[in-house]
Amino acid sequence: MELENMLTLIKAVSDSELTHFSLETEEMKLTLEKKREQASTSSVKTEVKEVVQNQERKEELKIEEKEQTEDNEKQQSKGEEIKSPLVGIFYRASSPEKEPFVKVGDSVKKGQVLGLIEAMKLMNEIEAEKDGIVEAILVENEQMVEYGQVLFRIL
Repeated sequence: MELENMLTLIKAVSDSELTHFSLETEEMKLTLEKKREQASTSSVKTEVKEVVQNQERKEELKIEEKEQTEDNEKQQSKGEEIKSPLVGIFYRASSPEKEPFVKVGDSVKKGQVLGLIEAMKLMNEIEAEKDGIVEAILVENEQMVEYGQVLFRIL
């Protein structure tokens, strides 16, 4: 329930002859009580403040949980990242007609060519830095890559 709606509800209860009002949803519980002569506005304000604070805390917890999940996914991958040593256009094969140098799941040896980066009309080979298995190819064929951008992850 939005704060504006809560305030409208509080005003309606205050103006009526009701002495007690409760509303409970999955997100909150709101209880309004008033003395015979006047409503206890300080307790109502405190409860509204607590409801708003609880809702804000729930949103913060959801954000923290999402960040932790992303961190865990990054940590679960123990693969070594192979980054682009220069800016240029990435190619998975030596020509459009040929098969890609590697695919996800392929075993590679240290020094094996994984792809090419064209920079200033020169083709630069990207080689495996260790023996392993290609866990992920993180760029598309003919995609522009930046210096330091992760191209491959090798297990």
